[in-house]
Amino acid sequence: MTETMYKAADEKFCSECGAIIKAKAEICPRCGVRQFAPPNSFAAVAPNGKSKLAAALFALFLGGFGIHKFYLGRIGWGIVYLLFCWTAIPFILGVIEGILLLVMSEQDFNRKYGNI
Repeated sequence: MTETMYKAADEKFCSECGAIIKAKAEICPRCGVRQFAPPNSFAAVAPNGKSKLAAALFALFLGGFGIHKFYLGRIGWGIVYLLFCWTAIPFILGVIEGILLLVMSEQDFNRKYGNI
């Protein structure tokens, strides 16, 4: 007799063995394989807790003041952006960096900004 498996809203299938696991699980308890976020996820969060989406939104809307640089831990660049915020240069760079953050892969974001 075949057993039908239903998953709840807070569950997902393991990417390796197909077992039902909790949606927030990082490792499958059945097979031990690490679970990864779906590719091109805008809500990706780096190991240090920084969100790619938040950084991109900061860059797009507050990039002229360097808020995204402060958020990502680039304090020196944030100060440079603040010093030149009276020019249009940081605003233009902020929009460009916001777009680049949106199209950046999760692995590249983690490699560049995910250090703890």
